[in-house]
Amino acid sequence: MTKSLRMKKWMRAFQFMLLDAFSIAVAYGATVLVFHVLDITIDYRSIAMILPIIIVLKIIFFVAFGLYRMLLDHFGFEDVFRIFLAVIISNFVLGLFFFITRIEFVSWVAFVFIASLEMFFLTVPRILKRAINFLRTNMDWRQALGVRTLIIGAGDGGEMVLKEIYRNKNMPNIPVAFVDDDFDKIGNRLSGVRILGPISEVPNYIDEYRIEEVIIAIKNINFKKLQDMLRILNEKHVRIKRLPLMEEVRKNGASKIIDVKVEDLMNRDVIKLDNKDIVNLIKGKTVLVTGGGGSIGSELSRQVVELKPKKLIIFDIYENNAYDVQQEIERRCHRQKRKGCLEVVIGSVYNEARLEAVYKKYKPDIVFHAAAYKHVPLMECSPHEAIRTNVLGTYYAAKLAQQHSASNFVLVSSDKAVRPTNVMGATKRYAELITQHFASVSDTTKYAAVRFGNVLGSNGSVIPLFKKQIEEGGPVSVTHPEITRFFMTIPESVSLILQSATYAKGGEIFVLDMGEPVKIKALAEKMIRLAGYRPYKDIDIVYTGLRPGEKLFEELLVDVDNNIKTPNRKIFIEHAATQGDAPFDEKTFNDMTTSFENLDVDDVKRQLAEIIKSYAQEPI
Repeated sequence: MTKSLRMKKWMRAFQFMLLDAFSIAVAYGATVLVFHVLDITIDYRSIAMILPIIIVLKIIFFVAFGLYRMLLDHFGFEDVFRIFLAVIISNFVLGLFFFITRIEFVSWVAFVFIASLEMFFLTVPRILKRAINFLRTNMDWRQALGVRTLIIGAGDGGEMVLKEIYRNKNMPNIPVAFVDDDFDKIGNRLSGVRILGPISEVPNYIDEYRIEEVIIAIKNINFKKLQDMLRILNEKHVRIKRLPLMEEVRKNGASKIIDVKVEDLMNRDVIKLDNKDIVNLIKGKTVLVTGGGGSIGSELSRQVVELKPKKLIIFDIYENNAYDVQQEIERRCHRQKRKGCLEVVIGSVYNEARLEAVYKKYKPDIVFHAAAYKHVPLMECSPHEAIRTNVLGTYYAAKLAQQHSASNFVLVSSDKAVRPTNVMGATKRYAELITQHFASVSDTTKYAAVRFGNVLGSNGSVIPLFKKQIEEGGPVSVTHPEITRFFMTIPESVSLILQSATYAKGGEIFVLDMGEPVKIKALAEKMIRLAGYRPYKDIDIVYTGLRPGEKLFEELLVDVDNNIKTPNRKIFIEHAATQGDAPFDEKTFNDMTTSFENLDVDDVKRQLAEIIKSYAQEPI
């Protein structure tokens, strides 16, 4: 603590000592006055003589009881009890001293009266801030100045939320009421805030009390019930926040109020994993994650490091993302007292020499190849870069995995590789063929690809775009009213990638069950409501037309009837003979990779279409 902070702390304590001294004097003075009015004999001269000594002794006693270390922002029942206890014990000790020494002072009745006044005068200044907050909460004229808030759950979580609202100056919330299903609580008050119920009546309470924000404060609510509650609330025009679920608290180590994200509204089942197999795959191994600073790569890195690998190597071309992930993971390793568990290397997967140096130095056992260009419209304009990273980069990463005897190589693929209509999808399909080729010629490395759709909140996804457009007041732009996409959260998809790696025997294309496709229009409407606005009234949705290479509908499997099941119901294996693409050919690959740099955009696309037969340049 700095000298200035110590000085400030002592000045504040000294101010309260003076205030307490004055309060004690007032208590004795008021007692003398009351007894005089009631014509009860009291020796005020003795009181006047001994009072300064009593005040000094009491202040010393209060210091010992910690009365000057209390935080007024958190002043509660325990602190009031501490004051009462300090007053009672100090007066008892003084009374006992006067009794033993036979010093004539005041009667026991006067002592009790003085003690009561002291308790009152010492407590009021300290509780004043909380009292103001109480008045702010319950006075209608104050409620008009803040965000009228309904808190669901009148238990420990609800009390925590209420304290956070009172303490945090950045939260302009005015708690109007709690809502709870416990009939013993309904009709009572928690810290002065009324408790309504049951929870099923929340939509009516929102209308009745003109609620602007709802905070779900039930820590032990199950995921399915939370989703049902969120869907109901999303139909009302209120902002929604919540406390993390217990599982999230265990994972992230924090229990604070968080915004409800659109991911929470998706109708998704809880994914069950065979954690034992995943741990056996990763623990004690050296793991390389290419593209480790990206959306998928960074989450892969987070989940892998929790499985206690011997070393995790993050390889990425973009230093800013790689640095952010490095700092996050190193903090986590430091907390767990794990040293040397992470290395971050900057470089590109299409730089064969740089990538080979990484393989030689670290000799990874497992490679997760997540490095890729994924933005469809941008790759339509820059097909050379898509081929360089998605095709050449995959070839180098896969070849080096074989040469350096990695046990597993997992390609992170995309649903856009199915009957591709764009450069991004076609190059990812080429990457799948490369992976299958090395699976067919390698005796040491198990190669596999994992194919899935859009991940919610990833770089380049619609969610950050919609969020920014909503913050700017709209409109929200959707390419087509009927466009749909498969969605999965980033942690979900990464968990299934890890699980798929445990099933790999060589050459599989694993397909993740993404659930039902979601209309992008419906997604936009949910996000607008989450922000507390009304779609088409407060914020409009406009349609801009399909972008170059964009499909109305994405697919995960071509032959849906012949998919192969795995032990995990969320993971399938695509039948080998699908899509009609020719197997990878080394000569064709060499011809393309030596000539594409000198071709224009259209010629590069035509060359790619000659190799990837399923690539149709007209969207479907």
